[in-house]
Amino acid sequence: MEIHIFILRLLLAIGLGLVIGFERQWRQRSAGLRTNTLVAMGSAAFTLISFALTETIEEDEIYRGDATRIIGQIVTGIGFLGAGVIMKDGLSVRGLNTAATIWCSAAVGALAGVGLFLEATLVAFSVTFIHLFFRPVGNFLNKYSFVNTDNDTFLYKFNITCKDQVENHLRVLLLNSIKKDDRLQLRSLKSSDDNNPAYAFVQAEIYAEGRHDVEMENLASLLTIEYGVTQVSWEINGQQEND
Repeated sequence: MEIHIFILRLLLAIGLGLVIGFERQWRQRSAGLRTNTLVAMGSAAFTLISFALTETIEEDEIYRGDATRIIGQIVTGIGFLGAGVIMKDGLSVRGLNTAATIWCSAAVGALAGVGLFLEATLVAFSVTFIHLFFRPVGNFLNKYSFVNTDNDTFLYKFNITCKDQVENHLRVLLLNSIKKDDRLQLRSLKSSDDNNPAYAFVQAEIYAEGRHDVEMENLASLLTIEYGVTQVSWEINGQQEND
């Protein structure tokens, strides 16, 4: 393989990896600019190695080996890399989107490595398009879901910042509020000072049968008006569908 062809294909893989990685870095995802660029470049490099080692010239005709073998190994390797960014947090699983993006970056690099320039460019920009424009659609569908979630289990996470002397009072108030509803169950309750002894940071995780957004908002409002409380926030940290 001539060196200018090698450089051209490698640079294309790097450039397209940058396109995908820029959007990921902009959104502060765990696999950002460098990760996606390196994955695309590495996939292209492995593919080019296959060509370089198996290419022969006989009677002014160029014969190239089969690159599909090395591409198959790239797919396997990316599977292990993607598994490393997938984490289970409570009832939710994080990192699936990141793993899928890394997988697509590898495909872009492989396409660039075999010389399918247009196809590699189309895939790279399709990945970026999906991230930019499908995210609002996904948020809209989540907000206006028509699925009955009454039987699903949700994990709510509370974060409370308060003065140190009212910490125990707030913990008791939180526990009593949860005990009043049989559909709520306290999963964990912990406190820390975060290197600031004057304040306490209370974090609670609550299991709920069905959506209890109104109850959570009412509880947050109740805690907010308590003396010594400086900040209260809550969020849904996971959902498990129950058949």
